[in-house]
Parts: sequence; C-alpha cells; structure tokens
Amino acid sequence: MGSITPCLWFDTEAEDAARHYVALFDRAELGTISRYSENMPRPAGTVLVVEFMLRGQPFMALNAGPGVPFTDAISMSVDCETQDEIDHYWNGLIDGGGQPVQCGWLKDRFGVSWQVAPRMMSELQRSGSPEQIGRMMQAMMGMVKLDMAALQRAFDGE
Repeated sequence: MGSITPCLWFDTEAEDAARHYVALFDRAELGTISRYSENMPRPAGTVLVVEFMLRGQPFMALNAGPGVPFTDAISMSVDCETQDEIDHYWNGLIDGGGQPVQCGWLKDRFGVSWQVAPRMMSELQRSGSPEQIGRMMQAMMGMVKLDMAALQRAFDGE
C-alpha cells in the first residue's frame, strides 16, 4: 500500500529547510536530493527535490519557484510529551527569523506554519467535563507558546 507524503513548495530554500528540520527533530534523516538537469526551468545542478524524514514521517521539499507562499490553511502539528519538548521545538522552529503566533502556533523562517502542542491537551479534552475543557481552552487562547502547567491548572480549576 502506498503512503501519503507531504510536499512543501519552496522558491529556493528546500535544502536549507530540510536540513534545519532534520537537525531539530528526532528520528529524522535527510534522504535523496535530486537536481534540475539541462533544459529544465532552473540551472542544471540546482536542487529540485529533497526527501527527508521527521519522527518517521516522510516529507518532500520542492524548489519550484516563487509565487506560491505557505498559508495558515495547513500546518505541521508537533505532538509533545513534556514542556522541555515544547520549548525545544518552539525555540528551534522560531530560530533564525520565525514568528510566534498564538495558541501554540508559529511560522518558521521559511513561512511554514507549525502547531507545537502538548499531548496532554488531547487527553484532557477526551476525559474532561465541558467546564474543565472550557477553562483549559480559555487559558490556551491567552497564550503564545503553550505552558503545560498553566493548562493543567486551568483544567483543574486552580
């Protein structure tokens, strides 16, 4: 059975982005780098596609040219077990010119949107009462980078 591989469209930054992500994430590796050949839209030897893996998930980065910017309509979601993980991925993805947004969202320096969120939020949403979930979500709405302890306190009504 085939798989589904997200393909990220860049102007010229595909290799830089792939190397940045691979350096940041666990179970990550850089794969095949293919290049434009003669009689293609870019100079021969220019990076065309970079295959890479993050946390066991395959990705492709494509240098296809300008004019197709990333939007918030799609994002990469990073499921974190601890606050240290949240801090690691948040800081690494912001590094070099990324921008914090709100509620655990950010845009990295390449323009890709990410959600860096604790796994415990999903678990609490499944097990909590509407009041508990409402308090936790209200607390989240006031945050930029998510704070697990503050989310738990809100859920608990503290």
